[in-house]
Amino acid sequence: MHSTVKNLIEINEKIKKKMSELNIKDYNPNIIAVSKTFDLAHISHIISHGHENFGENKVQEAFEKWNELKKSNDKIKLHMIGKLQTNKVKLAVSIFDFIHSVDSEKLALKIAKETKDQNKNTKIFIQINIGNEEQKSGISENNVKNFYNFCKDINLNVVGIMCIPPFGKSSSPYFSKMSEISLKLNLKNISMGMSGDYLDALNYGATYLRIGSKIFGERG
Repeated sequence: MHSTVKNLIEINEKIKKKMSELNIKDYNPNIIAVSKTFDLAHISHIISHGHENFGENKVQEAFEKWNELKKSNDKIKLHMIGKLQTNKVKLAVSIFDFIHSVDSEKLALKIAKETKDQNKNTKIFIQINIGNEEQKSGISENNVKNFYNFCKDINLNVVGIMCIPPFGKSSSPYFSKMSEISLKLNLKNISMGMSGDYLDALNYGATYLRIGSKIFGERG
């Protein structure tokens, strides 16, 4: 058994144990295997194992890597988890099933146009700058409600919210805030939790966990 498959099985076991501790049933968080920079040879083992959700942060790389494979395997779901430039939206909509990084009206309008033109039902997460960090993308907490309404008005399929908590701090307070926002907006999905804090994210209702190095190893 390849190490990536072993890693994935181990992560799933830890998630099941955590769910049991929280006494939560009928809740199966989705693991997005963050495959950015890894080639298909390295990723193929968990594809063969039946894993379906994969995350990329560069549109061109994702298209070149996944386009042919997605044609032959319609179970694969591709998630755009990096910052999306408006000039890459057309290509992004053609290859990604989910976009986790919608953070401006300009980007939302472009995605709305392309999903309509390409007859796609791309699922959208609103990225929230939960730590109010100047260097980070995302909608401020105070503007989330208005931005969510804007996205709905232009017929975007908003399924949830996403965040990247401040580096070097405990993620828990930020995950807790995300949970509160999700309830206020009545959205079912929260994309949060990475290799270092995914189990903590489960305490606050994360439904999509973005896990890279814990599955594939460290990037070269």
